[in-house]
Amino acid sequence: MSALPYDPARLSHCAGELIVNIRELSERGWTPATSSNFSLRMDDEHVAITVSGRDKGKLTEADIMVVDLDGQPVATDRKSSAETLLHTRLYRRFPEIGCVLHTHSLVQTVASRLFSGNGHIHLEGYELLKAFAGNTTHEMTVELPVLPNSQDMPTLAAQVDALLDAQPMWGYLIDGHGLYAWGRDMAEARRHLEAFEFLLGCELEMRKF
Repeated sequence: MSALPYDPARLSHCAGELIVNIRELSERGWTPATSSNFSLRMDDEHVAITVSGRDKGKLTEADIMVVDLDGQPVATDRKSSAETLLHTRLYRRFPEIGCVLHTHSLVQTVASRLFSGNGHIHLEGYELLKAFAGNTTHEMTVELPVLPNSQDMPTLAAQVDALLDAQPMWGYLIDGHGLYAWGRDMAEARRHLEAFEFLLGCELEMRKF
């Protein structure tokens, strides 16, 4: 029996799923210059997450580590992203969340700067709003929050918590930074991420005319 506090076979499975999906996102140019971070829930107490500072298009199983729901490394001396708490607070708050994805695409970053003064991006009437879990119609609005960038992760996580108290959310932007999106599993989280990317692209295109 393993002396580790988590199942190593589960870590290996999560690492494989993360590597394949992150590589695809990297090929789209959404993870430039070792940016971005990604995670999967392993069990009730542990999360598999990318190691800090790695080229996300060239990850190996050794580049995926384990943290607990407080964001602390488990059975490793490796370091995860400074933004780990933004992942683990979501897992702690919502037991149904199984995956959190954070990317830095050009569209996401430009949109975050353009709308930072508003504090949100208003999305209404798009058919693709039905991509977000629980939505069944385009006749609705989604307010995508845009939060000020900060190196103070506890404060930023608290701001996200306050927003979650007030409204349904599938993701948020950080000004000059990128997008966080999540879901029950990798497939749902990617659907939310890709839907936001498309909708943000639409909003930017409309402002060219």
